[in-house]
Amino acid sequence: MKKEIANWGNYPVMQSDERNFTQLEDIRQFLPQAGPFIPRGNGRCYGDASLAGTTINTTRFDKILSFDTSNGILECQSGITLDQVLEVIVPKGWFLPVTPGTKFITIGGAVASDVHGKNHHVDGCFSHHVEEMDLLLADGALITCGPSLHTDLFEATCGGMGLTGLITRVRFRLKKVETSYIRQKQVKAANLEEIISLFEKYKDYTYSVAWIDCLKKGKGFGRSILILGEHATISDLSPKQKDQPLQLPKKKQITFPFNLPSWILNSFTVKAFNFLYYGKNFKKEINNTVSYEPFFYPLDAILHWNRGYGKKGFIQYQFVVPMEAKQGLIEILQRISDKGLGSFLAVLKVFGKQESLIGFPMEGYTLALDIPVRKGLFETLDELDRIVLQYGGRLYMSKDARMKPEVLRAGYQHLPQFLSIVRKYNPDGKIRSVQSDRLTLTNIKLEKLQNT
Repeated sequence: MKKEIANWGNYPVMQSDERNFTQLEDIRQFLPQAGPFIPRGNGRCYGDASLAGTTINTTRFDKILSFDTSNGILECQSGITLDQVLEVIVPKGWFLPVTPGTKFITIGGAVASDVHGKNHHVDGCFSHHVEEMDLLLADGALITCGPSLHTDLFEATCGGMGLTGLITRVRFRLKKVETSYIRQKQVKAANLEEIISLFEKYKDYTYSVAWIDCLKKGKGFGRSILILGEHATISDLSPKQKDQPLQLPKKKQITFPFNLPSWILNSFTVKAFNFLYYGKNFKKEINNTVSYEPFFYPLDAILHWNRGYGKKGFIQYQFVVPMEAKQGLIEILQRISDKGLGSFLAVLKVFGKQESLIGFPMEGYTLALDIPVRKGLFETLDELDRIVLQYGGRLYMSKDARMKPEVLRAGYQHLPQFLSIVRKYNPDGKIRSVQSDRLTLTNIKLEKLQNT
């Protein structure tokens, strides 16, 4: 069925022939005769990674196949969302091993983007907890792969943006918890130097993330609020919380009803928001115990919050630079401040060590910004790209909607190896997306890439 689709950034928007299936065999019969397509989950990646002329929507593959409640092993279909998984596992005393900032992504999407969370420095990416998965190749063949089975296919699928095949089943390990609550600590940092020192001071915390004011200049440059967390134990709870220590959060959602006019989003309103957000913490340090939902998924309480960036949509720009390249982070923040590109949602994290074929994280600092699409934006982001590469960093493909091919090649050293595996399992390039064509991943000869 032809329909207009976009991912969460609402940029770009395109017409796609969306195919929905409920039975595995129906997909297997369709694939050999299908034209170019890309698998697509719930559309929560930000850019164009899951956009194509034909998309195969996986969200009807949303069943839990088995749940070992003693050992914390879950096996499920790829189209189930994290939200649906949490509703089953939390009451049994388990939690996701890694989660991004929204619970509305699919498990298949979590693998394809190899998502990270606030605990990367401790627990790595989502793929580190996957034991095995099934993939449908472009010709309809079904292959089971994992860390010790068809390893090349497994490594190229984790973070491979869906180019190896359609994930149908995933088995992964969970994290044992006593309660559904988080013991949270918030610490205000007066500037960038202090927030970096606070990350180091509290590096033993399982979860850490910082909101950062990207527009503040002078002595307050880089002022931030560091948010830390640990899964609460029974002894951490209040008497009322102890009555139901594993209860699910209550559904409290409001809907953003329409697209805001683009003129509302400007440096003045962002500065006003940043002033209020930083000032809401009257104390230097605040400690409390909260449900997991506001800690991990604060924006999920606002349905369609992406409409707040206007009809033209927005770009989420996320990069990482190595730990020793702190000066690169400073230069980028200064450029963002000078250009007035401050974001309501500027998030700074520290990644741990990462060794993977095509994954985004590396040991270092990562910053994510939501910026409305407007005149001159892409030229400014090209300037930021050059700084990121100058300091040995790279951009996150799952958030990307405008990166140039040479930026991808410079940032991902194992790209030729990744593409050789893609061509092994997707030899005709039938599985392809707007992003993969834009980045010349599915319309360029491997020999040319290796010689660049």
